[in-house]
Amino acid sequence: MWATDNPQPVSSVPAHVAAKSLALIEPEASDDFHHRLLEAYFTDNRTISDWGVLSELAGDVGVDRDEFMSLTAERERTLVEEVLDEHNAAIQSGVTAVPTLVIDEVLPVQGAQEVDTISRWIERLIDRRLGGS
Repeated sequence: MWATDNPQPVSSVPAHVAAKSLALIEPEASDDFHHRLLEAYFTDNRTISDWGVLSELAGDVGVDRDEFMSLTAERERTLVEEVLDEHNAAIQSGVTAVPTLVIDEVLPVQGAQEVDTISRWIERLIDRRLGGS
């Protein structure tokens, strides 16, 4: 449930573009940014489609906000195309839910799953590869 007065995001594209841009600017901060982005959305109910929020989150992980915004603006068209190409490729691969974990480029496991469930799927794939049942 959205528990703040912040508007809900209107799209996930800006957040994906921001993550790609940050990975180019400061690769070692990429994982921290991803975690901060998830926290901002799921815990803080921040509007992660707002570039002001995204630049603030970049600053939270040690990236210069002005540089982030400037370099992202320069690359925005290319980054948006990359995000949309990846989205379309996922759909072509049969991904229809978020989250979806594709194991070994063969087995899509859709929806949030327990670690034990994912482990069992991986074990089954290994067994089949090794000639088991």
